[in-house]
Amino acid sequence: MDILKTKVLIIGGGPAGYTAAIYASRASLAPMLIEGMQPGGQLTTTTDVENFPGYPEGINGTEMMLDIRKQAERFGTDMREGIVTKIDLSKRPFRVEVNNGAYTVEAESVIIATGASAKYLGLADETKYMGMGVSACATCDGFFYRGKDIAVVGGGDTACEEALYLSAIAKKVYLLVRRGELRASKVMQERVLNAENIEVLWEHQAEGLYGENGVEGVHLVKRKGQADESRYDLPIHGFFLAIGHTPNVAFLNGQIELDNQGYIATKDGMPNTNIPGVFAAGDVADPHFRQAITAAGSGCKAAMTAERWLGENPL
Repeated sequence: MDILKTKVLIIGGGPAGYTAAIYASRASLAPMLIEGMQPGGQLTTTTDVENFPGYPEGINGTEMMLDIRKQAERFGTDMREGIVTKIDLSKRPFRVEVNNGAYTVEAESVIIATGASAKYLGLADETKYMGMGVSACATCDGFFYRGKDIAVVGGGDTACEEALYLSAIAKKVYLLVRRGELRASKVMQERVLNAENIEVLWEHQAEGLYGENGVEGVHLVKRKGQADESRYDLPIHGFFLAIGHTPNVAFLNGQIELDNQGYIATKDGMPNTNIPGVFAAGDVADPHFRQAITAAGSGCKAAMTAERWLGENPL
């Protein structure tokens, strides 16, 4: 088994990981980056990104991530394909196995930037229309549906927040709620129910989407499994999932302290975790914003903090 050594190992190839790599490589730390299951992160599943500074005309999400990746490579980041399948954070150097032992990395410090995966309903049409009407980020993609009719799936605070955000952009927002009640806080419920262009469709489930070159409507079932079950099609242009995210932390096997939502817990606005020398950046430690720009900023913070920590704690 090959054993590789590095001062800084970055796990995850999204905006947080690539930005951490840029800063760490410019600091002459010769970082190694394991790109993970989805190099480029969730932005590779979207089309145009219009809210990232520096791209006044917008840019394709995959193209933008390739640009940031190339920038990290330019300064000497050792980019490697693979998935971390085992990690030992009990002592330094930290030991990481990739692709079930295909090779092992010993690192003096680790930056975890594995992101969080949006939860989907599991419909085949969600994949078919990804980036063509299906989205899991209202603030990322809502702009493209200005003046149009859209649907938001979910009944919690996140769904209500996204529905309210989109109601200021779209002509009409349908909130698809599986139950006969909302799980959101009372304040959020009141705001949604009082919004003029939000219509809550109680006890509704989406069973599919339709459209030629993008989403044109959703197949709905009301009161599924009940005696009065009914089915119909609802014309819409956008289908937004707001049923939560799952932080990608399973590979850590309980070695890192998490918050009550399952995200990596960091300390006092810094990227430090409960293990000295291990830092977290991006959506894996951010249950609130989940934006490319905030992820990139946190990647910068993680790399700069790791640089200072290594200077104070040499092996």
